[in-house]
Amino acid sequence: MAPQPSLLTLAERQVTETLERRRGDIVDLAATLVGFDTTASRTGADGGEVPALQALLAARMQSAGFEVELFVPEPDDLPASRMLAAGHDMTGRPQLIARRPGTGDGRSLLLNGHVDVVEVGRREAWSSDPFRARLSAGRLYGRGACDMKGGVAAMVLAAEVLAELGVPLRGDLSLNTVTDEESTGAGSLACVARGLHADGCLIPEPTSGHVWLGSRGVLLPTVEVDGRAGHTGLARGDELDGPGVGAIERILPILEAMRGLREQWWAQRGPSETPGWIVPTHISAGEWIVTFPDSCSVQLHVTYGIGQADADGWGTAVEREVEARVRAAALADPWLAAHPPRVHWSTDVPSGTISADEPIVRTALGAAASLEHHTGITSQTTWIDAVTFSRSGTPAIGFGPGDLANAHTVDESIDVSELVRAAQALAVCAMRFCGVAGERSPRPRPRSERTEGVAQPAGLLAAP
Repeated sequence: MAPQPSLLTLAERQVTETLERRRGDIVDLAATLVGFDTTASRTGADGGEVPALQALLAARMQSAGFEVELFVPEPDDLPASRMLAAGHDMTGRPQLIARRPGTGDGRSLLLNGHVDVVEVGRREAWSSDPFRARLSAGRLYGRGACDMKGGVAAMVLAAEVLAELGVPLRGDLSLNTVTDEESTGAGSLACVARGLHADGCLIPEPTSGHVWLGSRGVLLPTVEVDGRAGHTGLARGDELDGPGVGAIERILPILEAMRGLREQWWAQRGPSETPGWIVPTHISAGEWIVTFPDSCSVQLHVTYGIGQADADGWGTAVEREVEARVRAAALADPWLAAHPPRVHWSTDVPSGTISADEPIVRTALGAAASLEHHTGITSQTTWIDAVTFSRSGTPAIGFGPGDLANAHTVDESIDVSELVRAAQALAVCAMRFCGVAGERSPRPRPRSERTEGVAQPAGLLAAP
């Protein structure tokens, strides 16, 4: 449905109509970004094709008149944080900050997006090459199309059109593309440490056009248990009396304990609370097919709700709870009681949220209403870089195209129409949040007007 002209200013209509005509350019950029293999890298790994992608975006933003900075963070540039191991290595993974100065008397806005993507898994399961975008029946397919290269394309085109049309924003408009969001959040953390800030931030993650006020935190522990190496051909009825003890079987009580803990969290949740969850995501064991594995380790993805976090938003209390449950399971098992499991902690990305009354939230809701997009408010369950910016003093929300259910999947895809709508919404947000020189600053609309046609949250932590 086309936006009602009466809900948009003349300048806003010109921008949104231009973006509609530039539909093909938005899709082309999203497809181009998908074509770069930017699979998430961890400490000590190079950035794959991240440098080439970031260089392409830097050149585009520079051509649009933005001041551009491209930098690779050094370990010493990163702040001490529970999010990162000491000496976190970002070799080969440049971060991009582009800024278009305003006339000086408006609020500053930051558009942020990550360009790293998760592993593709088994390529033979895909209908086509995950790094060669495919357009079919109005959907763009490829790794990262939904999470979140489509959103990055939308924010880039929104910024470019505002510049190309010469829209005189009162406040600064910055665009920031980062890496490491899919692992530690180090990219945005590095940009904050470099001084990046604004009066508000929009992150076009796949929110289905809704507003995410914040997210749960994430812990990434590894649990390791010992077995005893021995020849499997000499196995007998009671394994513990045999020549070998298989560590894979010995870790099963720990996995059952984690299942019980996550079910307890959900059984005890409040009426509008989204508590944590625990998922085993990687297991490693065994040296040879006829040898009892003498060790087994399992990596866990542990999310925790805002209500489960400590006073500073971190997961220290959840760490203690997980460790206590591991100890209890070990004491109930004869082998584990004599050979205690070990829990190793690495990344802790914090939970966080902002108030629904923040100006950036009201701006996003108002822009969506003017464009006749159905929009609600929620604190989503998955972690996004918004938490880093909000904790550093830049109120940030998720607000972008695509359905999270399509992220990280085989044949990941996004509706092309959502890309266009997102670009239009981001551009209108920029005009209203930063202000346009020569136009009277819009008065805040009464709450009854702002929320008309907008689904209201059941609670601050409600899932969509």
